[in-house]
Amino acid sequence: MLNNIGLPGLLLIAVVVLVLFGRGKISSLMGEVGKGITSFKKGVSEGTKELEEGMDDAKDVTPKSEKDKA
Repeated sequence: MLNNIGLPGLLLIAVVVLVLFGRGKISSLMGEVGKGITSFKKGVSEGTKELEEGMDDAKDVTPKSEKDKA
């Protein structure tokens, strides 16, 4: 159903949204979306960093056997 919207249909939808909500409301909404994307990327990078640090710590705490100590 949505496969054949095309450029004219998208432009019509954009104009209707602009008329309904106004330019100020749409720009503030897009600003919030940008902040959300930035926050999400920051969270993902911090999570990845935390996992990598956890993997490094896990490698260091492996106990040695009695044969390795001698």
